[in-house]
Amino acid sequence: MKDKFSDAWSAMVEKLDSWFNALVINLPNILIAIFVFLLALMASKYVSRGVSKLLDKTKLQASMKSLLSRLTSFVVVLLGLFLVLGILNLSKALNTVLAGAGVMGLAVGLALQGALANTYSGIVLSYIKHIKFGDWIESNGFEGEVVDLDLRSVTLKQPDNNLVFIPNKLVVENPIKNYSTTAQSRVILKCGVGYSSDLEFVRNLVKKSIMERFDAVETKEDIIFLYQEFGDSSINFEVRFWINSTSALEVARAKTDAMICIKQAFDENEINIPFPIRTLNFPEELDVSLKEKKDK
Repeated sequence: MKDKFSDAWSAMVEKLDSWFNALVINLPNILIAIFVFLLALMASKYVSRGVSKLLDKTKLQASMKSLLSRLTSFVVVLLGLFLVLGILNLSKALNTVLAGAGVMGLAVGLALQGALANTYSGIVLSYIKHIKFGDWIESNGFEGEVVDLDLRSVTLKQPDNNLVFIPNKLVVENPIKNYSTTAQSRVILKCGVGYSSDLEFVRNLVKKSIMERFDAVETKEDIIFLYQEFGDSSINFEVRFWINSTSALEVARAKTDAMICIKQAFDENEINIPFPIRTLNFPEELDVSLKEKKDK
């Protein structure tokens, strides 16, 4: 038993000694490999910046420029890894890994269908012109400004300053409403006036108030005023006009300003904005019976 233990100990010492000798022999290669890898990391940053400066001179979208610079940085790091493996004499191991990668590629692809779909969709979104940095869009029930677009998701900043991350696949497969495709946005406001109001006077007053409030509205003809229906307690109308903004938040603010100026104009001219009311009429006999019961 002692002989076996001694033999095993001797074998282990010899193995550790051979490893130490190999480490000492390959120490220069290891140091060179570390230096090359660090150099590749530094080079990837400078190359990425250089590619970004070159792409700034093109007409590509900012999202596409960012994607290309990142891919260039990744390629530089990958080349650095190949050089490191060559310096460490691990080319045979690399060939084995690449051969195994082909077999495992199918399984990995099936397992990462969602991630790969988002990556492909991110490349598509970076190339098309429907979405750009700074655009105000609405997609999948969320609305906001596009602040980032990577290989995984589209990042929107909502009016309340919260960030929403929508997977690229959902953005590509579902409708997108882009408020920034035009230089102007339309404001639509609905209201109502009492049946005793002068409808022609109301129309002119609303147009005048909006024209004085908003610089983008130059003439009364730029405002669309439509009476819509005879409501239960009011005659309802709708007013539409354009503002120089593509932001949904600015549209909401313009709608608020329009409501304020219209209400002020109505108050100054004693025009009533009715609200639903309910009147209860009691027959006289019912009143008498109630009084009799109360007396008893």
